[in-house]
Amino acid sequence: MAVPGRASPVVRDEGLPAPPENGFGLVADGLRPVLPRWSGVSRHLPVVACSLADQAFAVGGGFLVNVVLARTQSKEEYGLFALCYSVFAFLLGLYHAAILEPYTIFGAGRYRERFSSYLRLIARSNAVLCLLLTAVLLLACLGLWRIATPAALRALAGLALAAGLLCTGHLLRRVFYLQRQPGLAAKCSGVSFLTVAGLLGVTVWVHRLNSFSVFLILALGWIAAGAGFGRKLRWGAPAQKFLETEPNYWREHWNYAKWVLATAFVFQFTTQGYFWLVGGLLSLKEVGELKAMYLLVAPVDQIFIAMSYLFIPALAARYAAQRRADFLHLWKRYALATLGVTGCFAVSVWLLGRPVMHLLYAGNYDGLARHLFVLALLPLLMGTGNTMNNALISSERPKLVFLAYVCSAAATFLGGIPLVLHFGLWGAVYGMLLSGVTYTGALAVAFSRRFPGRMAPHPVPA
Repeated sequence: MAVPGRASPVVRDEGLPAPPENGFGLVADGLRPVLPRWSGVSRHLPVVACSLADQAFAVGGGFLVNVVLARTQSKEEYGLFALCYSVFAFLLGLYHAAILEPYTIFGAGRYRERFSSYLRLIARSNAVLCLLLTAVLLLACLGLWRIATPAALRALAGLALAAGLLCTGHLLRRVFYLQRQPGLAAKCSGVSFLTVAGLLGVTVWVHRLNSFSVFLILALGWIAAGAGFGRKLRWGAPAQKFLETEPNYWREHWNYAKWVLATAFVFQFTTQGYFWLVGGLLSLKEVGELKAMYLLVAPVDQIFIAMSYLFIPALAARYAAQRRADFLHLWKRYALATLGVTGCFAVSVWLLGRPVMHLLYAGNYDGLARHLFVLALLPLLMGTGNTMNNALISSERPKLVFLAYVCSAAATFLGGIPLVLHFGLWGAVYGMLLSGVTYTGALAVAFSRRFPGRMAPHPVPA
């Protein structure tokens, strides 16, 4: 029960905290629209700003690391780092599938009334999974000791020590979103970013920046964030352990996550796969060039992620309550907002991409401006597909998303490989666009089958 006159959320023993009546999230009945009507959107801009700031800070450390390495290392050396970093992107995708996505959907939907006991289960599972990940990567370092280059071993060792901490940082932020505290998520990411920026400056000054120290710096950023804000998590006081009330939970978790895990594997071929193709078919120099371009297109992906943190719990709550009209109306707003963001982003890259690239990379990649202008179409082609992706997983249909990524991966193999072989770096750019179009087209077919019929009008509140 809310305390009159107070604006802060109330902590329940088991369920999600009840947000204030004018807050951005589920209101007292837990089912009213999460996102405001356009006429009242200004009241919620601070919360949206927190989400965007959180995502900017969360990826800002990695962005700084890439820019500094691209400015100070040769294209070949930077290309090697980019390949090693793509391993972490792959592992993060698997972690997202195994932990974050099921936690988000179930935590915001069917288990929202037993949220604190569910959080404790997920936290324990996360600790076990991250320790196992560290052990596997360290064993991989030992196995490659005699055949890998020293630079590759340094990168892999740094990744082994940092991967679990980086993944836990993602979980920490996600918990704050489900507890309807995006401001704390933004503060947490801000501390991480400032820590990384400071340590990065010191490391460059003492000439100790390398692929090992970079990963340690990123890990220390999330250690600082966890130390500062981990105690803000609302663990509650559940009377029973979660598995005592849900003994079949892991079966349900696996039934959902198996498709998401499969999707995480094939997803890599939509974007990350092209770094591997360029590295195998061309050279490390082209890998570095592709990474330098993609780094300027990637910021819009973070906007997508920030929006998904707000929309997926809202969509999942509507689906769990069987409010199909509200679900579809909210998705329509989501899709229109995404289309506007991606269109504006493409125009900004065409207008400002060349001087920004020159400024960031000290003129080392100026010759890639034309490639960048074409690559800027990728978010525009994939944006609407991402909204349908989130709608399908919110309705607990990850299998349909998996099939869309399979189609995209097939486009990478059948179209991307010949394009890279015949057109080099241009072929990689065109291949990414081809995979993106295939992804969105497949999701459009799946979405139309999952939600047939015309868009239902938004119901008038009683």
